[in-house]
Amino acid sequence: MTLRSRSSSLRAANDPEEARVIAVRLLCATLLALALLAPAAVAGGPRVDGPIPATAHPGDPSRDYPFFASDDGLAADGYVEREYFYAGDATRYPADGTTTATPASTGHPFKTRMVVRRPASRKRFNGTVIVEWYNVSNQYDQEVDWLQTHEHLVREGYAWVGVSAQRAGIHSATGLRAWNPGRYGSLDVTAGDTINDDTLSYDIFTQAAHAIERPRGVDPLGDLKVRRIIATGHSQSAVRLRSYYNSVHPLAKAYDGFVMHGIFGDTSLRSDIRTPAWKLQSETDAIGFFGPTTRQGDTDFLRTWEVAGTTHGDWKLIVEHGPLRIRDVGAPPDDYPPNGPTLCAGPTFSRIPFHLSQAAAYDHLARWASTGRRPPRAEPIELAATTPPTAVRDEHGNALGGIRLPQFAVPVATDSGSNTGPGFCFLHGIHQPFAQGTLDELYPSELGYLAKVTKATLRSLRDGFVTKTGAFATVADAARFGVPVRGEGALRSVDGMTVYTPPGYDGSHRRYPALYLIGGNWAAGDVKAMLDESIGKDAGKPMLVVLAAGDPDDVVERVERRFRVERLAGGRAVAGGAVVLDTLFRHPGLFGNASVWGSGWSGRIARVDAVNERTDRLELRIGRDDPDYAAMTAARARLDRHGVNYEYGETPTSDDRRYLMELVPRLFRETELIEP
Repeated sequence: MTLRSRSSSLRAANDPEEARVIAVRLLCATLLALALLAPAAVAGGPRVDGPIPATAHPGDPSRDYPFFASDDGLAADGYVEREYFYAGDATRYPADGTTTATPASTGHPFKTRMVVRRPASRKRFNGTVIVEWYNVSNQYDQEVDWLQTHEHLVREGYAWVGVSAQRAGIHSATGLRAWNPGRYGSLDVTAGDTINDDTLSYDIFTQAAHAIERPRGVDPLGDLKVRRIIATGHSQSAVRLRSYYNSVHPLAKAYDGFVMHGIFGDTSLRSDIRTPAWKLQSETDAIGFFGPTTRQGDTDFLRTWEVAGTTHGDWKLIVEHGPLRIRDVGAPPDDYPPNGPTLCAGPTFSRIPFHLSQAAAYDHLARWASTGRRPPRAEPIELAATTPPTAVRDEHGNALGGIRLPQFAVPVATDSGSNTGPGFCFLHGIHQPFAQGTLDELYPSELGYLAKVTKATLRSLRDGFVTKTGAFATVADAARFGVPVRGEGALRSVDGMTVYTPPGYDGSHRRYPALYLIGGNWAAGDVKAMLDESIGKDAGKPMLVVLAAGDPDDVVERVERRFRVERLAGGRAVAGGAVVLDTLFRHPGLFGNASVWGSGWSGRIARVDAVNERTDRLELRIGRDDPDYAAMTAARARLDRHGVNYEYGETPTSDDRRYLMELVPRLFRETELIEP
């Protein structure tokens, strides 16, 4: 019908009866269209089932819990972790990462999982869901962006969803189906082993967003009102997201923004897509660890941040991921514990906190996607050459240009994105602490150092490269520990105790946090050597370590009378046997961190809410050969029945020295100041 004939028909409908007939026909046509379209949209979405019951505590040999379940004490922060399965029919997209994809085939059945970490209360939710494409470079699902930013995400009320989209994470020899066949045996992203090239992964990722916004069956976000969904992925997953953005997103339009963190190779994004995208790069990524990357100028819908001095696999990631990998994979990652020896050419893992800028980027992107307010631009890292890419460096070996976080702008070490050696050394970068003479020359006074850190922090905050909370944590950490002091600590025998004091203790007036090792057969010289090495590498914070026996309350009182130590729970940690749990339930809030190694316990459980609220971390570790293994299992069952929050890990043999080496880097970190 032409425009003219349509107008004539409308003018002819002046008769009331005819008008009613036309109106009825239009209404029927509208209802028919809705009836046809709406069911099709629902039927085409995934069905969500769950939450899948977790009948065992993470770390239990049965493995009946979500793979890489969080060890962050989410319940104490008002968050819940739930695992869901979602299933449907997927479209196969042979995406070339350059042009809009053409579906190759449809109707391929799939079933996969998502892990949801979200506020328990809708009042805590800020409306933004971060959906992370699990990285499968190691042939199993691994979240990276959650580990980097979980303190910020929880503090600010984000929901996070991890999605198993690729074959390797589910079907490989170390994938979910092999890890726990009873829990994950029904998952399949290969359409019955007929499509093994991951061309279904793009639509599976799209349907994760559909499951969040309009699920069939169970709503994985509960009663939370979702306003925007942001896709994120690191390294291999960032490469997949680039292909998704360029080839599938123009068809799916399921996500409101994208973060491609640590992307490599051809990183170019289409300029005709009007959805905000962010390339978030460490120094390793900017100089191109797999060859030159593609640099693009910022646009109305693209931002690129390059954070100088940071590495693709960094300090925070290794400290956060190491315990999870030991617990669920059974082996540590390369160069773990991070205060141990390395096979790389240089000492590994930049200490520059990339996560501060990543947290700021998420906040900016959420505003950008919802209001159109564009985030700040950043200068790139300066390159002296592009083939191969080589950064311009100062007299200390630190790169010029890029985002210069306060810890890099006021340096205490050479932090570089480059390293060499076997395995993943090329991703680990370098952290080479400055010698004492260099530190003395750069920072002749503590106040001068703190003033410089504060000035650099205010600059980063003004430029939008850190959040207010990140800025506070940075300055507070600098004030707490000051300029690093190189050298050896000292052992002191006082009142039946042996106390290790860190380098610089005698020349300082500050108070230090303290770790209390209660009981056990510790060799004081071995503990001193371990702490000297750890603090000397900036792998552990300067702290006192107290070797003592007896009642921990009494030991703390004696130490605090004789030494300059912090007198709040956040500055006290304790490790030992059953006496640790006795103290925790008798005096909740005395210690912020508590570790029980190789011991059973049958004491009285009381004041559970207070213990959960006032203990940042309670860990239980034991070797499977330990004579107290059965007693530890019984103790865990009691703690589970009473709802006590704790982390659990098993090793083939009990090894308190190893447990100590792995604990020290996790204590008294600045990230504790970001948590709620």
